[in-house]
Amino acid sequence: MADAPFVVGIGGSTRRGSSTEALVTATLGALERGGARTVLHTGDALLLPPYERTPRHAEAGRTIIEDVRRADALVIGSPGYHGSISGLVKNVLDYLEELADDPRPYVDGRPVGCIATAQGWQGAVNSLVALRQIVHALRGWPTPFGLALNVEGGLDVADPGIVGSIDLIAGQILDFTSARSARARLGV
Repeated sequence: MADAPFVVGIGGSTRRGSSTEALVTATLGALERGGARTVLHTGDALLLPPYERTPRHAEAGRTIIEDVRRADALVIGSPGYHGSISGLVKNVLDYLEELADDPRPYVDGRPVGCIATAQGWQGAVNSLVALRQIVHALRGWPTPFGLALNVEGGLDVADPGIVGSIDLIAGQILDFTSARSARARLGV
């Protein structure tokens, strides 16, 4: 489908099947059911050298940078580490500095679903707030609904409350990309 929005998912940890990865994956699945094309960057794909604006670093993050450059929207998830997002996810987001001089810099004007998990509510909520602030700094539009989850007792992505939250984020992303696409067709 040529007009299908392209959504990039970023997040999780290097631990396969982490709670954050599961939620980002489930959100991308909801977006796919809504007609979007998606790609996920998680696990070892997040293992990049600490960012510095040099050609060597641009090459290390090339795949993520190119996917974000083409993206109509993003879903970013981070585990909460000591009350904020993980250094691993923050470093990947620092690589988006490579998009600073693009005609559409950073994630300018694109919806971004934000997801945070932690071993407690305080860490999850603080991490979500930090993630939303970073998205604003990157000129993106955090979806009105963001998902913060305390996963101390485990995670059941089939839980109706979690499914509803995932569907809400996916719906907001699809609504935004549809409206932006309609506006572009009108030339405004």
